[in-house]
Amino acid sequence: MSSEYPTRRATDEAFLDDESFDPPSSLLTLPWIDGHNHAQTLSWQDRERYAIAGCRAMVTVASGYHWTPYKPVAAEDVRFLWDDVVNRKRAIERNHFFDVGLALGVHTGVRVTNPDELLERMDHYCRLDDVVALGETGVTPAQHVESWGVDEQLGVVEAQMALADTHELPIILHTPNPGTDTPQYREGVGIPGYEKNLDLSGEPVLTGDDPALDAVKLDMEAAADAGLSQDRIVASHADANNIDYLMDETDCYASFTVGYPWLTGVDAADVAATIREHGPDRVMVDTDCANVLRTEVFSVKRTVFELYRLGIDEDDIRQVVFENPRDVFGFDV
Repeated sequence: MSSEYPTRRATDEAFLDDESFDPPSSLLTLPWIDGHNHAQTLSWQDRERYAIAGCRAMVTVASGYHWTPYKPVAAEDVRFLWDDVVNRKRAIERNHFFDVGLALGVHTGVRVTNPDELLERMDHYCRLDDVVALGETGVTPAQHVESWGVDEQLGVVEAQMALADTHELPIILHTPNPGTDTPQYREGVGIPGYEKNLDLSGEPVLTGDDPALDAVKLDMEAAADAGLSQDRIVASHADANNIDYLMDETDCYASFTVGYPWLTGVDAADVAATIREHGPDRVMVDTDCANVLRTEVFSVKRTVFELYRLGIDEDDIRQVVFENPRDVFGFDV
């Protein structure tokens, strides 16, 4: 067959070296695991998109206070969220063919009444094979509706870390993001794409030059007090504000949430830069897809392609999107 193009005049193609670029088609079928989402809140179609995009397993987090209609949140409300994912795990697996691991936690983004009641019951949930992690949890600088003091938050976070240590489970941290510069929307509109009444946010309980990073440092102190090894901590929502601390001063895994860069400012370029500087051994990505946010189910799959375009080796990509979360959360896939 001829390689001469019968175009009227030379096109760009005529100047290309056929051997200069040969993208691996294996990227199309490279498996991946979403180490943090709230798939139980998504539509059937969204979960099917995970399967179509090649997701092999996911950690479905049941600690989101956003789905309880009452504020402050009672212990029984959080317990309902835990029971909901326990109830739906098998149905999701049967419908969509990927493995589902559960993560249960007490989120500190809103004050929870009677948290000791939850922590006592959490010990029993930790014994379930379906539970692959605790969380998400971690100190939060400001709460929704009703504030929760730092010392109280630390007590709840440390107790969950102690349970993670006892049951040899990883724990997912919600690391706060400073966020991006958003436009000044009309009063009452809030932030389009985020179904939360931000007017009800309380005054910060953690202040200073960088409360988002200070919160992560407090979490590390809680882990030390609980006796939890840092290599069992997955710091979700890693970003430019906390990545140097996480990589240089801790042994945690840093998971970049790539599902909504319009709010966090995090994308594949941040992941690539971290892999280049620190290697792939403690890096992950997740979507954090949930029905209260404009999130992107395909974001990890798109990140696979973008990491390759940014010069990351295919073996490193596979480790970040598949092997690391598989090993940390104990998936047999």
